Amino acid sequence: MKVEGFIASLKNAETIGELFRILQGKGAPVVELDGQRFLIVVEGDFEGRRFWTEINGEKANLALGDAMLNSSSFPFQCKRPYTGGNVIFVNFDDIEVERFLVAYRDPDYGVFYLVEGGEAKEITKEEYERLLPEMPEFKIKSMSEEQMETMGAFFG
Repeated sequence: MKVEGFIASLKNAETIGELFRILQGKGAPVVELDGQRFLIVVEGDFEGRRFWTEINGEKANLALGDAMLNSSSFPFQCKRPYTGGNVIFVNFDDIEVERFLVAYRDPDYGVFYLVEGGEAKEITKEEYERLLPEMPEFKIKSMSEEQMETMGAFFG
């Protein structure tokens, strides 16, 4: 599957739950696109109702830190007015831990996964909460000093 096709499929969602089901149907949270594996992170809102991705119980943008700069982010719109967000493709090869938890959430609902050895398995909210304290620190390769200096020069 191509990245463009993946993003285009998200526009068919008419609810947050439907968005999460589309992601699941495409293999999220770990998806192979154009021959490369990615961890899929989504964030945005449906008519003012926020949704986000958690990694080991922490919002993904905090868990990923400056590695977000190495990731590809694409905006998407859904069928309903004022709905959409961003899908972020994190190169799976940059993840330095073998086991972690992923949740796609909104204030009342969630879909939960245990990722182990590169494979994702859906789990219950209760399993997710029980496993949280057992998870190793989520580590991802960050930018090298040279890359950071280049970014600093670029942004002034």
